[in-house]
Amino acid sequence: MRFFLAFIALLGFAASGLALREHYRTETSPCSINEHWDCGIVNHSPFAVLAGVPVALIGMAGYLLMGTLAMKRAYRLLLGAAVIGLGFSLYLAHVEKDILGVWCIYCVASLGMISLLTLLTFGTIIFGRSKGPVTS
Repeated sequence: MRFFLAFIALLGFAASGLALREHYRTETSPCSINEHWDCGIVNHSPFAVLAGVPVALIGMAGYLLMGTLAMKRAYRLLLGAAVIGLGFSLYLAHVEKDILGVWCIYCVASLGMISLLTLLTFGTIIFGRSKGPVTS
């Protein structure tokens, strides 16, 4: 399971990396699909930066941490990091839906990855309890 969790973290890292590329892109975004889907608008908004650091870069660091925790089988720590990441991703989804009115495909993909990572890690911990101790 650790390799699968690390793979999901790698996919999340890639999605965050693509969002970071959009943050620094100066020309039209290739994922500017219509008035409801435009990564450029989302990644150039004031919500795309936290304390001067691009949110996508924070996401990349988080996914790197979670991939490392998965490889170390530190599932309880991984679950804690994933829940924090999921909460932040849900907040950003709220910003996209209710404030900006525009979605970023990379951000939605990242939300899917962190959701899956959270659920699978939780399941791994629960299933591991019935089989024996799970490393924390």
